[in-house]
Amino acid sequence: MNGERHYVINGDWAIDGPGTYEVAGTTVHYARDAGNHESLEAAGPTQEDLHLMVLFQESNPGIEYEFWLPREQPQPLQGDSSPLRQPQPRGIDLEPPSRPQPLPWTMSAPPTPTPKGKSQRIRHYCESDFVFRARILAKRQLGQETRYDVQVKHTYHNRSPLVHREYVWVSNACDCPQLLERREYLLMARRHVNYEHTLNRILLQRGSYARPWSPREDMLLRDIAVHCTRDRPA
Repeated sequence: MNGERHYVINGDWAIDGPGTYEVAGTTVHYARDAGNHESLEAAGPTQEDLHLMVLFQESNPGIEYEFWLPREQPQPLQGDSSPLRQPQPRGIDLEPPSRPQPLPWTMSAPPTPTPKGKSQRIRHYCESDFVFRARILAKRQLGQETRYDVQVKHTYHNRSPLVHREYVWVSNACDCPQLLERREYLLMARRHVNYEHTLNRILLQRGSYARPWSPREDMLLRDIAVHCTRDRPA
């Protein structure tokens, strides 16, 4: 809607086609793909308020937004991202305890080479509690650990439910494995519950399966679950 509460793209139960629209003194590019994912891009500046209206015909899956400010202007508002729906933290503690939890390996240990090959992929898949495609939204170092804010794009295998936004933890501060923001990865992770049951979270360890997502990775995971059934003792 524009500042006068008139629909400019879609609205009043009418759906406009993708294209270029003159709105609020600027040009807006409206795109919609075959999966009904929509995007709006405008170079700006706008000359009036614009209101983004979202119609849900099912449970609200969550809304995320982001924006950039010109480099030449002061940016006092920048900081942690502020999605309308904050990620669902696993467990009670959002910050690590004052005493870091024991690590599954020492920080002085040499890097473990990442296993390769079909058999290793199957082993990681079967032993992991979570196998999913994720987009890295933000990264933050907390004490001796690294926390990733991720958007779950697709789940292949999980022993516990995953929501649209999750935190993925790495129990080191050297950022291993290295995951880049705004990139998509295929992650195979473990569920970590501490002795006091105050933490219940998704944990990536050094040597965990973490690969940039690609159609080939997706293809390699097809029918892989049957191998877990075969190897399971009767």
